[in-house]
Amino acid sequence: EDLKEHVPLGIAKDSDMPVTQFEGKLVESVGLLKMDFLGLKTLSIINDALLNIKKRHGIDIDIDSIPLEDEETFALFCRGDTTAVFQFESDGMKKHLQDLQPNRFEDIIAMNALYRPGPMKYIPNYINRKQGREKIEYDFPVMEEYLSETYGITVYQEQVMLLSQAMAGFTKGEADGLRKAMGKKLRDVMDKLKSKFLEGCIKNNLDKSKAEKIWGDWEAFAEYAFNKSHSTCYSYVAYQTAYLKAHYTAEFMAANLTHNLNNIEEISSLVAECKRLKINVLGPDINESELKFTVNKEGDIRFGMGAIKNVGEGPVEAIIEERESAGPFNSIFDFVKRINLRACNKKSIESLAKAGAFDGFPNCHRAQFFFVDKDSITFIEKLIRFATAHQNNQNSSQFSLFGEAAGGGNIPDPELPTCEPWSNLEQLRFENEVTGYYISGHPLDDYKIEIQNFCNINISRLSDLASLNGRDVSFAGIITSVNHRTTKTGKPFGQFVVEDYTDSIQITLFSEDYMKQRHMLLAGTFVYIKAKIQPQFRDSDRLDIKVSSINLLSEIAEKLTHSVTLEIPLSQLSEPLIEAISEQAHHFPGSCRLKVVVYDEMEECRVEMQAKKIKVEASAFLKLLNTYHFLNYSLN
Repeated sequence: EDLKEHVPLGIAKDSDMPVTQFEGKLVESVGLLKMDFLGLKTLSIINDALLNIKKRHGIDIDIDSIPLEDEETFALFCRGDTTAVFQFESDGMKKHLQDLQPNRFEDIIAMNALYRPGPMKYIPNYINRKQGREKIEYDFPVMEEYLSETYGITVYQEQVMLLSQAMAGFTKGEADGLRKAMGKKLRDVMDKLKSKFLEGCIKNNLDKSKAEKIWGDWEAFAEYAFNKSHSTCYSYVAYQTAYLKAHYTAEFMAANLTHNLNNIEEISSLVAECKRLKINVLGPDINESELKFTVNKEGDIRFGMGAIKNVGEGPVEAIIEERESAGPFNSIFDFVKRINLRACNKKSIESLAKAGAFDGFPNCHRAQFFFVDKDSITFIEKLIRFATAHQNNQNSSQFSLFGEAAGGGNIPDPELPTCEPWSNLEQLRFENEVTGYYISGHPLDDYKIEIQNFCNINISRLSDLASLNGRDVSFAGIITSVNHRTTKTGKPFGQFVVEDYTDSIQITLFSEDYMKQRHMLLAGTFVYIKAKIQPQFRDSDRLDIKVSSINLLSEIAEKLTHSVTLEIPLSQLSEPLIEAISEQAHHFPGSCRLKVVVYDEMEECRVEMQAKKIKVEASAFLKLLNTYHFLNYSLN
């Protein structure tokens, strides 16, 4: 039948597609089926993971046919090893999974439905009942058939629908009406159905007071009621991601990195997870990288060239096509001679160099590409001119009847310039410029000791100021931009952006706070900030980060530390270690007392030794930990 016989139609603004002139909530009432189609990034992640597996292992996996009883997948859930597992990533969920020890797909469905505001309070009951620590009881025997899979706890709307039919004789239509009323929080409809439910229960010889108690539970349940079919679909996708992580970890993590590159917090979390799993995340390489993140033969994840600014699909396709047809590039000169310069132009080559894609070439480092010679020409410009001349020479060569080349001879490769490599900080800055991410490290890596010991939050926590209201906070980061401004009344103020491993945030300083701290507001400065989260002066409903002090991060350990205690396991004590500690202490004198503790866990014995004449500079001295990972320390 023609739709316009049932609803008034119009045409969408941006297409020729017909749309109803009724609101979405009304179309069902006239007999139409309403369905929501939402894009889900996780499906793209799964697809890319399967492509990575196909490329590396040569196998096709039908992700919709994987076994739902896979031991390794459930072991992953039981460990709470669910970073990057769809909808099971939070710390709270990980803890509940460790307590639950799920061993069937139904447990995954239930946890997905329960881990929401409202039903979350029933998670301990669910866990205790599964583990046999809490008795499972039913108000009526008829309820066991429908609640046994969730250990007597009503979790899904479908359970309410089935129970209303079994207990009160509701028709399927009435049961579905109850589901809709619960899902849409329609209190007036719920009230009408209550009397019908109680009448039906009494008619079936069920105790009225117990029936009223059950209805009361359902009314509370209506606040959070979740559809089992929805939870099952979400959980199935979650199970698929967990299966891929359990069996093809690197391929799965590479796909996640591809689809989260614009989210600094998510990228940091994923890279940290790769490190924990002993998977290397390598920078881009002109001979190995592809468009997206991939996994090489050694099982390392390789950065995708498509994630580099000014290097889109066109340049990457040209690079891969040439690489596959004529083999890997053996030098930067070989690369520019062979590559199509219309597809991979100067901007593309500059970005590839900044990202480190040419680091694998012999005697080649990133600073060379931007070295300016006496003629004010960068080496990249010289490379482009050389490559253009070479390719023109190749194209214009014509052969006589005797096979002799009519063009000139080969053009010699230019010399690589001699210059100092970039500092680590410069290298990281350029990586971030062209990828939005620090590839080979992080500017704050040299300050991990300060961050671990003197900061009580990271910057990502500052996105939720309400949870920090009234608290004194301390955090560290690098200032990435500064803006000195003036108010309409002529008073100076400043805004600056500070970034750490997890996120970045803009902070504004006014009046005396600005005048007191303005000398610290320099881009590229590593800072330690103390502040209080409090209501704004003119708008008490909004919270503000009230900065009390900004210090150089490099000085904070020395300012706040009075003594350093180094703890050494007896089993690791050796002359080379003692010599290394002594050498480090003499190389980095400071104002902090040094104490060394040797302990034996087996004998429960500890010996403490205080250095009487030696004092050290805390953070520099503790760089010893980079070599001797078994050492523990404390700062006082």
